[in-house]
Amino acid sequence: MAEILNLNKARKAKAKTDAKQTAVENRARFGRTKADKTLDAARAEKLSRTLDGAKREE
Repeated sequence: MAEILNLNKARKAKAKTDAKQTAVENRARFGRTKADKTLDAARAEKLSRTLDGAKREE
């Protein structure tokens, strides 16, 4: 005999797992701290200044 399946519970369980997967993806995409963002900005600025300082004048 087959096991009886409550479709409401199955639907809710699937929605819950989908939401967890979306949360994991969002944490990876947007989960950077303000300190990380400012550090990257400072590194990019330093790299830009170094590159501009190394240019030859014509």
